[in-house]
Amino acid sequence: MLLHGLRSPVFGTNTLVLAAGSDGPAVVVDPGAGSAPLVGEVLRRHGLHVGAVVLTHGHADHLWDCAAVAGDAPVLIGADDADRLADPGAHLGVVGSAFASLAGAPWQPVSDVRPVGPGAHEPVPGVVLHAVAAPGHTPGSTLWRLDGVTALDGPAFAEAGVASHDGPVVLTGDVVFAGSVGRTDLPGGDEAMMRRTLRELASSLPAGALLVPGHGPATTTARELATNPFIARALA
Repeated sequence: MLLHGLRSPVFGTNTLVLAAGSDGPAVVVDPGAGSAPLVGEVLRRHGLHVGAVVLTHGHADHLWDCAAVAGDAPVLIGADDADRLADPGAHLGVVGSAFASLAGAPWQPVSDVRPVGPGAHEPVPGVVLHAVAAPGHTPGSTLWRLDGVTALDGPAFAEAGVASHDGPVVLTGDVVFAGSVGRTDLPGGDEAMMRRTLRELASSLPAGALLVPGHGPATTTARELATNPFIARALA
């Protein structure tokens, strides 16, 4: 499976393109503001077309280009964040009111929103994603685990010095970053729920997993369990 990472221009969101191979349907994860042209370039290079969009959560910086990228393709999002697609800027507090200006374009509604729950999903043939509910940063924050990644490319991997990975890959959105975790002070955030989520993830994330966060470099489960102070605090 191909996993190609991009860096969206607004807030540096890690936008990802997943595909079972060239010349077929692709899944685009978290198409942040300004990412549509970058995604289009990757698709053309590999002979791909968008079969689905998958979101880690409902914040504007992770989904602003949904309509431009998805077109008529379905957009999968954790059920408890699905309502945020009506007006994602409203869920970013004071930042949200200015987000359209930062993005350079107004919010465009998505035509086919599909709320999903935990478990296995196959948004396009050959790309199976396992959804893990991870509330705290937002009510519907979702981690997506995938297996069988054969090619890694993009800044999140280059910054981490990772060229390949044999084990599972987990897309953590804004729940876990390299050395940090997602904030809980935005509308819908819940600090107690985030601590509970971190405790559950500490025992359930595959030990050999490569973690790809919504911002910044990739990391690993082992590294975060050993060095992430926020996870350590949640486990104390």
